[in-house]
Amino acid sequence: TICSVKDDKDRKTVLDYAPKGERIYPIGRLDYDTSGTLLLSNDGNFTNMMIHPRYHIPKTYLVNLQGMLSQDDLNRLKHGLKTKNETYQPAKIRIRQKDYTRDRMIFEMTIYEGKNHQVKNMMEALGHSVRKLHRISFGTICADDLKPGEYRRLKPVEIKELKHLASEGEQ
Repeated sequence: TICSVKDDKDRKTVLDYAPKGERIYPIGRLDYDTSGTLLLSNDGNFTNMMIHPRYHIPKTYLVNLQGMLSQDDLNRLKHGLKTKNETYQPAKIRIRQKDYTRDRMIFEMTIYEGKNHQVKNMMEALGHSVRKLHRISFGTICADDLKPGEYRRLKPVEIKELKHLASEGEQ
């Protein structure tokens, strides 16, 4: 599914799963081959608070990586990664699993901006490729209880928490 309002290749978009008759937009994006938590909204101000980098809304991903991150790689990620094309803010990393025999690892990575293909590009800059990527959470929202294609409305308290998170993160 494409995280867009419409697709020029006539593929299904995330809005094909949303209620009809209301103008709804995806908040941020997930790559075509990335799964996980995605927010939708009909509120432009709220959408901007969630996607603008100045609000520093955390997005946590489960990364299945081909290769192993070195201590130097981890330090670069934790302190902000600079490549020849881009500068990325510091990320938080939590190693979940290492498979030395197959040269793979799984870890959680929390980022605070949402640049195009960010996690994949960061790993590529370190010489690794992402095998699978899943967004665990967007801010305080998780979708653990939902199957792919399912959705639910945010509770008023969840919206309040997200707005509070944005106001705390604003720089």
